[in-house]
Amino acid sequence: MSNNNEDREVILSIRHVDISFDTGNKKKKFVAVKDANFDIYKGETFALVGESGSGKTTLGRAILRINECSAGEILFEGKRISGKISREEDRNVVRNIQMIFQDPAASLNERATIEYCVSEGLYNFHLYKDEEERVSKVDKALQDVGLLPEHKSRYPHEFSGGQRQRVGIARAMIMDPKFIVADEPISALDVSIRAQVLNLMNKLKAEKNLTYLFIAHDLSVVRFIADRIAVIHLGEIVEIADAETLFECPLHPYTISLLSSVPMPDPVVERTRRAIVYDPSVLDQSGAPREMREIRRGHFIYATESEMEKYEARVREYESFRA
Repeated sequence: MSNNNEDREVILSIRHVDISFDTGNKKKKFVAVKDANFDIYKGETFALVGESGSGKTTLGRAILRINECSAGEILFEGKRISGKISREEDRNVVRNIQMIFQDPAASLNERATIEYCVSEGLYNFHLYKDEEERVSKVDKALQDVGLLPEHKSRYPHEFSGGQRQRVGIARAMIMDPKFIVADEPISALDVSIRAQVLNLMNKLKAEKNLTYLFIAHDLSVVRFIADRIAVIHLGEIVEIADAETLFECPLHPYTISLLSSVPMPDPVVERTRRAIVYDPSVLDQSGAPREMREIRRGHFIYATESEMEKYEARVREYESFRA
């Protein structure tokens, strides 16, 4: 995939990555991710969007070396982190790439105090010179996410869902990571709490110069937080664009279908609006090869040559309308 952002530093590269799992049948494997190919730039929030089962979490877990790649490679700061790497390089990945989990209740040890939950990474990597510094780091991490130092003696079950997610964010941030995989970090929270957690993540990103891979199925949330968006369907990345472009001029039929399901704040519009059901038969059925193609600067679409002609016509129509 060509890159028109030469002035921006690439922190993570996904290059032709396939991820497959055994099905019990030696001859047949389940391919969860097929030929994923994109870059994430330092300091941005890159969203990976798709419905349940599309492969977005599988890809996020591959970045953290939980899932193995069956083809392709993942590069972090220019070094390959997929496949077999040294123990030291593996520790470097754990140290610099952290995850915020979907379910804050399940991701915290219910039998451990908040202090221990947040300190776990510090213990594992011995990132403190004495107990006083460790406690000071925990207090600072809790304050950064809007909690109080006195909360550290409590247990996870004593907190609300939103507060538990803040603890999960503090646990990730205390490692001072460079890259964070946020796997549906607000989907288990009440609607009223979601904006608070998103605002917190944006605040910490700016303060600590973080880079996020934000995994989600809700495009309305993604529009609020993402700089660029990749849409994934059945393991294939079908479209990549900056957030504004994707919302204003979606090209792939699956992207258009996803966007049509986003609720509108206007009740009159919402009553008359109809969701567009994705129909794969509208795509080129000739068997011609599909690949990621750049249709305009920074806007990529997974298409055959004949499909590109239709997409290019749509872009021309959109640009003439704007003019």
